[in-house]
Amino acid sequence: MFTGIVEEVGKIVSVKRGSSGAVLTVEASVVLEDVKPGDSIAVNGVCLTASSLSARTFSADVMHETMDRSNLRLLRSGDAVNLERAMVANGRFGGHIVSGHVDGTGTISRVEKDDNAVWYTIEAPPAVLRYIVEKGSVAIDGISLTVAAVTQREFRVSVIPHTRAQTTLTKKAAGSTVNIENDCIGKYVEKLLMPQFAPSCAEAQDAMEAKAAKLSAPCSSGITQEFLEKFGF
Repeated sequence: MFTGIVEEVGKIVSVKRGSSGAVLTVEASVVLEDVKPGDSIAVNGVCLTASSLSARTFSADVMHETMDRSNLRLLRSGDAVNLERAMVANGRFGGHIVSGHVDGTGTISRVEKDDNAVWYTIEAPPAVLRYIVEKGSVAIDGISLTVAAVTQREFRVSVIPHTRAQTTLTKKAAGSTVNIENDCIGKYVEKLLMPQFAPSCAEAQDAMEAKAAKLSAPCSSGITQEFLEKFGF
């Protein structure tokens, strides 16, 4: 689990591509201070497992699914990436709950200066936009940000100078592809409310008809015509 507060910007040393996955080697310093093989490190918001370590680098395997869903497939040697170690229980929760499981990618369409802040407008597919709400949280390349506005095609975030200086956003321009992870709360709420495991329409109709037939059937109370005649009715 992560918070979306980027600890440092690392650099891609190498990308060894296989038939569908890859092995990334990343140069870093801060995130290597107390990391051991098997620990999780978010790279551009994607949770990866550090498989091997050196004094200045770590390597991680990236599977096919991750390559398809994120911008890690676009990385080349020398590229800058946002890095964050998994949060510790006794640390400050400065951002929001970030799992490191990217939902998809978006494309920056506009970058606009606004006094000391910078506005980023990001186009995203409907499957991602459905969980983005105004004043809600979103992770962009692993950076916890607040959504300022959202439409049916895009959303906007305003970024302060400190966040830009400490992340790869300073290198992003119109046309850049970014990883997007939605706030997990919305996805869980939707899952609980969706009747996807309810009976099908045909099954539901059959059940309703059976119930109606039962209600309209004669009551089996034991009262018959002979019984009524016997007692003078």
